[in-house]
Amino acid sequence: MPTTVPDPVAAAGPAAATASYPVAQPAEPTALPGQGTGLPGQPAAFSPELARRDFPILHRTVNGHPLVWLDNGATTQKPRQVIEALAGFYGSANSNIHRGAHTMAREATEAYEAGRAAVAQFLGAPSPDSIVFVRGTTEGINLVAQSWGRANLGPGDDILVPVLEHHSNIVPWQLVAKETRARVVPVPLRPDGQTDLNAYADLLSMRTQLVAISHASNVLGSVPPVREMAALAHRYGAKVLVDGAQAVAHFPVDVQDLDADFYVFSGHKLFAPTGIGALYAKPEVLKTMAPWQGGGNMIESVDFGRTTYAPVPHLLEAGTGHISGVVGLLSALNWLTAFDRDAIAAYETSLMAYAQQALATVPGLEVLGSAPDRIGVLTFTLAGHDPARIADWLDRDGIAIRAGHHCAQPALAHYGLESAARASLALYNTREEVDKLVASLQRLHLGG
Repeated sequence: MPTTVPDPVAAAGPAAATASYPVAQPAEPTALPGQGTGLPGQPAAFSPELARRDFPILHRTVNGHPLVWLDNGATTQKPRQVIEALAGFYGSANSNIHRGAHTMAREATEAYEAGRAAVAQFLGAPSPDSIVFVRGTTEGINLVAQSWGRANLGPGDDILVPVLEHHSNIVPWQLVAKETRARVVPVPLRPDGQTDLNAYADLLSMRTQLVAISHASNVLGSVPPVREMAALAHRYGAKVLVDGAQAVAHFPVDVQDLDADFYVFSGHKLFAPTGIGALYAKPEVLKTMAPWQGGGNMIESVDFGRTTYAPVPHLLEAGTGHISGVVGLLSALNWLTAFDRDAIAAYETSLMAYAQQALATVPGLEVLGSAPDRIGVLTFTLAGHDPARIADWLDRDGIAIRAGHHCAQPALAHYGLESAARASLALYNTREEVDKLVASLQRLHLGG
């Protein structure tokens, strides 16, 4: 029998808002005593203390010290609203979606499609139908490479990829380039960690079919001028894919303003569960994309003589999706957007500036990159100390950072490095936590 695919807009309407379990309810932040969370329809006031109240894990200890979580570039922690939404779904509403006629199937489908509508609104997309759920940024990029890339790339075509990209925005293009006999062309970095825009302009040509760029670098924090780069690429008829994994938690995104052909992000870097993410594609591009996986959910009818497919976005979502992950993502988006996001961005900018000044007091410490427009990513080296040793030392003080190549080996190689330490900030981090990081590094320098 044909698969019944609900209308996403209708599914995200009043029925979704009145579901009998917690997952579809707004996940507003907890107010501090005497502090409201904003009038209906208006964002709440923001402070890191207000945000921190909602994160149970931030109140634990590690090695006898209060946890200082500075590994947000790898994954963010989850507010209690997200945790409770997951428990609420599994405790009272667990069901598969789209194919069931019973009450719980309808409820789960409503929550799932409400999540799609929320992602569309969060990204400024024109319609929920332009959103495809994936496991994360990596799967989203691979989907584009295998579905759009295999159909549109050929011998002699160029894929431009800046040197600062995460491996997830390099390797999929190498794989599809090998198959289609296209080539991946690296765009060099400037000394300050910004993409060399002059080189980028020179490398663009009528051979360029795709430009793959990050909205914010996971290793340098650099925020490139995506809108300007996209406009230039479009002059040559090239498509533009934007890796938003590191961007979406830090500042508002409008995919239509950017004029991105594709935009991908991961929920787990956005206070949501692991294993869920989203791909946005322009509707006219999405409609041309062929299935990259086959199975249930993505079909209309199946016969050994002929199979017909469901419309996009379901065409690209074979099998049972990560339903609880979408429930958690919906809750995370509700929680985050209940705050004034401009206030969040302003706070993070000031915290980043404070951290840069504080780290400059540590002898022998060098932060990589100095781009003027950047998010709170501080990748650094400390003279005489291996990055893994630095991370181990800080962990003894309850401070979590990351050490290694950060899945960005070409970017580190630009600085002559194979590994580095990285502290990455989020909205719930504080100056006091930065002070603890700096004090611990100073003790290490003095012979710890």
